[in-house]
Amino acid sequence: GRGGRRQRRRFAEHFGELAAAISAPYGSGAPHGSGVPGRSTAEADRFANGLHGLADLAGEYGGLSAALRSEDAVGTLERACRTFGAPHGAHQVRVADLLTVTEALERALRPLSLDWYGEGAGGDPGLSGVDLCHAATGGAAVLPGLLAKRRFGTPLLLTEYGVRLRECYLAGAADAADGRPLPGPVRTLLATFHGRLAAEAYARADLITPGNTHTRRWQERCGADRERLRTVYPGMDAARFAEVGEQGAAPSGGDDRTLVWVGRIEPPKDVIALLHAFAEVRRWQPDARLRIIETRRGEDPGTDGYPAHCRALAEHLFPDEAADAHSAGDNPVSFERLGDPEVPTLADAYGAGGVVVLSSVVEGFPVGLVEAMFCGRATVSTDVGAVCEVIGGTGLVVPPRNPRALADACLAMLGDPERRARLGAAARARALELFTVEQNVAAFRGIYLELMSHCPVPREEVGEGGGPLPFARPAEAHVPGRWTAGRDGDGFGHWLPGPLASRSAPEHTPTWAAPTPTAPPREPLGVGPRPSEEGA
Repeated sequence: GRGGRRQRRRFAEHFGELAAAISAPYGSGAPHGSGVPGRSTAEADRFANGLHGLADLAGEYGGLSAALRSEDAVGTLERACRTFGAPHGAHQVRVADLLTVTEALERALRPLSLDWYGEGAGGDPGLSGVDLCHAATGGAAVLPGLLAKRRFGTPLLLTEYGVRLRECYLAGAADAADGRPLPGPVRTLLATFHGRLAAEAYARADLITPGNTHTRRWQERCGADRERLRTVYPGMDAARFAEVGEQGAAPSGGDDRTLVWVGRIEPPKDVIALLHAFAEVRRWQPDARLRIIETRRGEDPGTDGYPAHCRALAEHLFPDEAADAHSAGDNPVSFERLGDPEVPTLADAYGAGGVVVLSSVVEGFPVGLVEAMFCGRATVSTDVGAVCEVIGGTGLVVPPRNPRALADACLAMLGDPERRARLGAAARARALELFTVEQNVAAFRGIYLELMSHCPVPREEVGEGGGPLPFARPAEAHVPGRWTAGRDGDGFGHWLPGPLASRSAPEHTPTWAAPTPTAPPREPLGVGPRPSEEGA
């Protein structure tokens, strides 16, 4: 009918803006200070207009899934990719690539189809009753905050401990489903989409709190305004490491000639370089030992793959040794698992030796290094990610992929007990000052009150003095009660009939999870057969 045609026309307009923005080339024309290649004002505006136009449709009709997966969406994206001036990769797009991209866009934009719009049953105000939106990561998680910012002026706080955009770039090299490389056009379009979304989030956020300087540099490069950046370190529970940390540098259940490595045995951790470095350590200190403690639980190591390769190398470099002709041989390198009787907890793992080693070639925020610092351990680390910022002079740092430098640093630590004790105590003091839950909560409490004082949200709840009452509704009040209530389909596949406010339910249930109403359905938007590769 006429209403259905109008809905399709509006969807085509808004999705067309979005498709044009993500199929535009990353060329010149970026505004001064944006830091993003090709983030022209025109393309940023087109992306924002398309995104918020789709959000308006979702708020009005209850969902976007069917439309984003429809033949209309595939055709609109294809026309954008064939437009003159689109990147070469987009020009090469095939039907199978278009299907993959539209499916990925539908997943990424699902938050737009949830009940944020303040029209739910029971009078729930939705985002209009929120004091502040805090996105704890980038990507799709920031979409509710962007909606609240645009509709109600709600202040938006964005926190990233690792750059979500960087993770998307790294993950784009392979398909998560089967591990095969994604086609070039798919990588081009999805990378552009995530780049545009990150730029929009950085442009609209009132304050951005990176978890470390490494993340902060990425955010600045991706367009974040330096004046709205404020580093807030992540908070960790120090109590579980208190007993080991208060013992000082004396190992608990280990000895001071032992090096300890804790983590997941995978290529970015470069355990191979660590084993070669330990071979050099053994040349100068034959009684040294290395304990490799894997934190991955419940999986069989297997006979192939990177962990098996590491074990084979250790057996080759370090044959079993015996103290005399009547003793059984023993390998100076042991592979153990967290939860084994010898290392039941993380605190026991870090306390099993005198020096904790990190040999990674890729790191974001090194959580394991902070845990070792809570335990009062001297550390030897490679200079990757935020390692230097975390260590701050309380440990030795060497270049990555340099076994000789790693060996020299380990020997320096093993041969100087007083230095180990001094650096371990300094490391624990630094961790307790910067990386505890208490400091993190205190920092964000101050930020919350600051943002809400600058951008107060109109609300009915007032205190005794007549002023607005922040946090009058606890966060739990916004969590739906029966969000798993039955509904045909996946909950995102239909335009829902009637205004959401007209629904009645015993308690608030998201529209996408509510039982199918009996009212006559509207004509769905964009629901039609998905094109096949042969028939498109």
